[in-house]
Amino acid sequence: MAEKNVLIVYAAAYVTVEAALADLDAIEQLHKDELIGQYDAAVIDQENGKPHVVKRMDRPHIRVIPELFGGGTLPRKELHEAAEQLTAGQAGLIAVGEPTIEKGLDKAFTGAARVVKRAVEATTDEITSELQEALKEADMVDMHLEVDIIPVSDVDRSKQFYQRLGWRLDSDAAPLEGLRIVQFTPPGSGASVTFGTGLTTAAPGSAEGGLTVSDIVAAHDELTGRGIDASDIWHGPPFPVEARQPGPDPERTSYGSFCSFNDPDGNTWLVQEVTTRLPGRV
Repeated sequence: MAEKNVLIVYAAAYVTVEAALADLDAIEQLHKDELIGQYDAAVIDQENGKPHVVKRMDRPHIRVIPELFGGGTLPRKELHEAAEQLTAGQAGLIAVGEPTIEKGLDKAFTGAARVVKRAVEATTDEITSELQEALKEADMVDMHLEVDIIPVSDVDRSKQFYQRLGWRLDSDAAPLEGLRIVQFTPPGSGASVTFGTGLTTAAPGSAEGGLTVSDIVAAHDELTGRGIDASDIWHGPPFPVEARQPGPDPERTSYGSFCSFNDPDGNTWLVQEVTTRLPGRV
């Protein structure tokens, strides 16, 4: 039995057709700059309530997306179902190619509301199901993580620790008897950390959180400079501990380098270097 070709599929959803076309142009520019090779991509929307191909690029004129996808009316049932997820003015972008395109295309999706990336076999059903997933996600209400509650045993001791970290003290309030709420926000973070009295029944020290930084070495130096007992920097998987390799990732690959530290109760903070985010991640 012949092996099916494995393809990298990007299925992205956009709030406007213009944004989808801009990313399609970015993909074409990557091809012109010889940063990616063979690919097939198309922007779709709804026209008079029917699936519609706005623009298609196939380079070098070898179509990877199944031929029916370029037929204008997109007759396949799965594509109709995918298009039903589109709201007025919304658009979808599918880009498909061999695994060698992946590194280049990761840079192209800048205007998408959501991006789904998968390695799939070259079948229409699999490709269109990825578009459906992206469109459904794009139509969801945004949810932003605002506050993470951590359990501590001594509120004042923890307050002093997080002040020493240099995190911003947002609030220290006791609105009711038996209730105290202390909130800190890490520099540049959209989410805050809350601890206090009467907030959680979790055991002090049982929490684990993740922090991202653009420079793991600078972050480690700052932590130790503030008197924080941070671990040595390592690379490789964060877990299990035995898989960790000493020092930063030799190529400083995004998501590849770590260190960690604990607060006075043993709540753990994992620090990860992120320089280039994966598609669809903010």
